[in-house]
Amino acid sequence: MTTIQRVLARIDGDAFDTAIGAWVTAQVKPAVIAVDGKEVRGAKNGGGSRVHLMAAVDHATGTVLGQVDVGVKTNEITLFTTLLDKFTDLDGMVVTADAMHTQRSHATYLHGRGAHYVLCVKGNQRSLQRQLKALPWKDVPVGDRQRYRSHGRTGSRVIKVVTIEAGILFPHAAQAAQITRRSRPLTSRKWSVETVYMITSLPARKASPAQLNAWVRGHWTIENRLHWTRDVTFAEDGSQVRTGNAPRLMASLRNLAISLYRMAKTTNIAKATRHTARNAHRALRLARIRPSPATLH
Repeated sequence: MTTIQRVLARIDGDAFDTAIGAWVTAQVKPAVIAVDGKEVRGAKNGGGSRVHLMAAVDHATGTVLGQVDVGVKTNEITLFTTLLDKFTDLDGMVVTADAMHTQRSHATYLHGRGAHYVLCVKGNQRSLQRQLKALPWKDVPVGDRQRYRSHGRTGSRVIKVVTIEAGILFPHAAQAAQITRRSRPLTSRKWSVETVYMITSLPARKASPAQLNAWVRGHWTIENRLHWTRDVTFAEDGSQVRTGNAPRLMASLRNLAISLYRMAKTTNIAKATRHTARNAHRALRLARIRPSPATLH
């Protein structure tokens, strides 16, 4: 373990993530990207604070396309463009993010790169939130309804979408949506109801209510497809690699493993990991590396 920590401490984390992310991006050719952050609990960086990482994830496959370390003296907002600058071409792509990234500068940046945004609107943009809440939603018909049942809960997601006219205080906004979520545990009859608002630069001809509903839902599932997998399947928070540059590199290796399994359409990553661990050649094949004849004996 000490040797592994020493090796990891000498690797440039930014260069490693850039190289791996570029390779995965070339394999999956993403169309919709989710940007989301995660704190590695239990790990400490050189300054003694927790390690906080922000990743870009492909909606369709759940693969990790890029990652940056959110340092002690900065935050996710300031590193949004740093992360997306790793993509050589964002033209035509859709980027989803939570309310933290509902920033005018982010919208302007994405527009300048030829990309579109789908962003949640909450209290950090109070004027925009008030404008969206004031729209005549009672007169807007339901655009799409999705029902789901998973992880011990059942519920539905209803979306109403309106085209935005001039006057909405956000750059390049084309549509706004109201999403009402109803859910309850399977063991209870008590429903919880939440209403959220979102905004997008995509016009109606390029993004239907059903697509927007699916993309918002897809962004929220990143928590399960990436963060939950790293925490539960790979026991990230319990790792003994806790200091310096090593925790970030270990997270990068977990991202790579998850991405390889996702590309292989693995449904049970925990089971597949145990299977792969029994034979090094399986890991090479998973990474699409053909072993040389000498290594097969």
